[in-house]
Amino acid sequence: MTPGVRELSGQMLAEPRPAPARDPRPAATRPLESEYRPRGALDLHRTVVFQRRGANDPTLVTAGPVIWRASRTPQGVATLALRATADGAVRAAAWGPGAAWALDQVPGLCGAHDEAEGFDATTHPLIADAHRRHPGLRLSRTDLVFDALASAIFEQKVTGLQAFAAWRRIVTWFGDRAPGPTPRPMFAPPSIDGWRHVPSWSWHRAGLEPPQSRAVVEAARRGEAIVRETLLAPDGPGRDRVLTSVRGVGPWTAAEARIRAFGDPDAVSVGDFHLAHHVGYALAGARTDDDGMLRLLAPWSGHRQRVIRLIGAAGLMEPRRAPRLHPEDHRDR
Repeated sequence: MTPGVRELSGQMLAEPRPAPARDPRPAATRPLESEYRPRGALDLHRTVVFQRRGANDPTLVTAGPVIWRASRTPQGVATLALRATADGAVRAAAWGPGAAWALDQVPGLCGAHDEAEGFDATTHPLIADAHRRHPGLRLSRTDLVFDALASAIFEQKVTGLQAFAAWRRIVTWFGDRAPGPTPRPMFAPPSIDGWRHVPSWSWHRAGLEPPQSRAVVEAARRGEAIVRETLLAPDGPGRDRVLTSVRGVGPWTAAEARIRAFGDPDAVSVGDFHLAHHVGYALAGARTDDDGMLRLLAPWSGHRQRVIRLIGAAGLMEPRRAPRLHPEDHRDR
């Protein structure tokens, strides 16, 4: 059982405890609680932990059966704890000023808005098998546009290890400590204004390249308008037009933001270093380029992201042909 959480009458409750002397949070109080009952099978871990940006992401932590998520909601910082029950429900507890908003968002985070109507897995035997083996895979959405955009910018043109390490450092240094009895110190991302005021030397010390840091700051300058216009856009192409209007944001970054913020079932991250190779290997037995990937995914128009996620869940990845790249660390220069 996660420290600070106990079971009473089948509910998840917080044990109030004094905060450490250096902990800026008030003592943990009783959380707001709710229960979500999905309409069908739900793989909670595979659906929600997709939102994690690396194993040490300070915004999303797993501890035993509980998934902990820290976020900056429109109503303030919140910590959310999710646990699947034996009867298929999801118990949720939330702390902080944004607790009510976080609880209202739980169904979307768990894939409640993910509609598979029109998806035909039988078009390809490997996809049919993956769909059969992973019936609880859902496309999660956070509805937090700017956080999704910022994290996608961090991952532009660098290795995942570089991007995740930079994300962890900046969020820890400039985010807000997450409320509640988290299993380890967790942090919500900075506010839009906070992103804009990260000092230039901190980006460098975090290990983020200048093009990426400039793009985050440029996006933050228009942050409120970007969020508003993206939420009002009628579809994926409309959201792409808003997102790519930011200098330094291209189709790959826009697609990644749509996938995380909206659970877009058709988004394809064209320009990804590995994705086309994996899709080609899974569907055709050989690597391909972006154009070839789009041709292979065409039978599932409207559900191309769903197919990509099934490929990942099934482990249908092109085997490595070379050692992992270890980028040189320039932060002390």
